[in-house]
Amino acid sequence: MKTNITIAIRLSIICLFIFAVLYPFAIWALAQTQAYKGKGKMIEAAGKSYYYHIGQAFEGDQYFQSRPSAVGYNAAGSGASNKGPSNEVYLKEVAARIDTFLINNPTVKREQVPVDLVTASGSGLDPHCSLQAAYVQAARIAELRGLSVQQVNNLIADNKEPALWGLFGPEKIHVLKLNLALDDLANQLGGKHGN
Repeated sequence: MKTNITIAIRLSIICLFIFAVLYPFAIWALAQTQAYKGKGKMIEAAGKSYYYHIGQAFEGDQYFQSRPSAVGYNAAGSGASNKGPSNEVYLKEVAARIDTFLINNPTVKREQVPVDLVTASGSGLDPHCSLQAAYVQAARIAELRGLSVQQVNNLIADNKEPALWGLFGPEKIHVLKLNLALDDLANQLGGKHGN
């Protein structure tokens, strides 16, 4: 019995050292070799700083909307709602999101609403949306910004990101980058700015 306790204590100390000291140090050291030193990639625009890899909330219908977030886009509390597709409360939340989207986008039919505009991602922090989610918002944004739908669609096409290594996953749009490019386009063409 005494031998087992001694082995258990030794193993606990070794695991504590590996997982609480060695592993975090190795990850920290690896992060220091990267461009942003493990602090996350930042985008600077109009005197503001934004985290590149964290979804953002955009106020106003003149902006492309991100995926909903179950955690209010708070990176300190990343996570999903954990409600399944048969949960009545969850279904009501999704139905309310669809109704709100249709009110704000009167040219869109219910069956055209992309799923990623009414359901949150697993992390609640996804900075991307599908191309379909961007294109379906083009008419609303064009009207509010004083732009043509073609100009907005061209902006989407210019900002789409390819699948990973050209093989894995679909093409997508980084919503923050797209909204910043939208502000730039509106400024260049004398359209209405978002703020």
